[in-house]
Amino acid sequence: MGDKVIVNCTVVDGRTAEGGAPVPDAAVLIRGERIAAAGPLAEVMPQASEATVIDLGGAYVTPGLVNMHTHLSLSLPGAEGEGVKAMGPHDLALYMADGARRTLACGVTTVRCVAEKDHADFALRRAIDAGRVPGPRVFTAGRALVCTGGHGHEGTDTLECDGPAEFRRGVRAQIKAGADLIKLMISGGIAGENERIDTPQLSADEMAAVLETAHAWGRKVTAHAGPATVIAEAVALGLDCVEHGYELTPEVAAAMAARGTALVPTLLVTRCADFFEELGVPAWMRARSLGAGPRHLESYAMALDAGVTVLLGSDMPPFWPFEGTNATVRELEHMSEAGLGPARALHAATLGPARWLGADADLGTVEAGRYADLVATDTDPLASASAFRTVRWVMKGGAVVRDDAAVPSLA
Repeated sequence: MGDKVIVNCTVVDGRTAEGGAPVPDAAVLIRGERIAAAGPLAEVMPQASEATVIDLGGAYVTPGLVNMHTHLSLSLPGAEGEGVKAMGPHDLALYMADGARRTLACGVTTVRCVAEKDHADFALRRAIDAGRVPGPRVFTAGRALVCTGGHGHEGTDTLECDGPAEFRRGVRAQIKAGADLIKLMISGGIAGENERIDTPQLSADEMAAVLETAHAWGRKVTAHAGPATVIAEAVALGLDCVEHGYELTPEVAAAMAARGTALVPTLLVTRCADFFEELGVPAWMRARSLGAGPRHLESYAMALDAGVTVLLGSDMPPFWPFEGTNATVRELEHMSEAGLGPARALHAATLGPARWLGADADLGTVEAGRYADLVATDTDPLASASAFRTVRWVMKGGAVVRDDAAVPSLA
């Protein structure tokens, strides 16, 4: 690919939450897959004499979004979920590839998969990296580790283990397959009929075995977790991230902040009645989800007050059409409106996740050396997280994958 230079734009990224400033009348020079220069037009253009000009017509340019709680093979209880569970390996691969394409078209250029069926996520990642399938960059946990009968045990996206030795083997099996991180189910949740959100599911020695083994191999561990007591125990043992955190306390939030344990709150999962209706989710699950909503928001507020690092993750498929936008953007709106604010929401959707993934040398900002994973919006993301409803142009690795001014696109 020849050089490209993006002009007629304002560059905004997550550094604004740390004292940085937007760059109006900006230009971004792209050489191959990466950004060669970014800054004021007058400084960048002398380096771009032979570059193809991409005029974005006054748009705001941000890094591509990072969705940190993704299931491209999601199958919740209900009719639609049963259909996904019944798919053979070939159908499942194509289903997930279609989801990856739709995800990228939304402006989500990186995902963190936190339990996918049959290790199909690794095949999907290879296909995306080889250019055979359009999709986001994929960081994945492989199969989540659960106790016998634990949360999510019904599907092939989890691996049942019991006792420290089996959990150690489970960690190693995911790493052998290519996992970038480990996902652990340490409590009940919304989708398990024979459990409660506050059902503890692992012993301390089982959690310790996972954390010690994963960390020895250089992998972080994230945990599906609802109740404060279970989370407190895992944080004390060195847990790197909490998914959901439905029932935090100020004390546990403070411990998370002190330890550097991040939170992916997935606020959507307790306020998505229409999504559950669409999938035919049973009444017991809908009631449990909506009933947990008020306490979920209180927990999120406690995390913000304590200074916990919060990161964007939808749990719902990132691309799913929902309430006038897609699930990723709707989650970001909830996070912003519930106390985070637009600037910190942008950080939680870009630079924060890149740092957690250990990929901030490549992702998360619009600056030289990073991958040219970029989106353009019509309105200012620092004024409202809803600006991402107006995404109209997406680039990944220097290639334009969506341009609403041209056809066809990936949308």
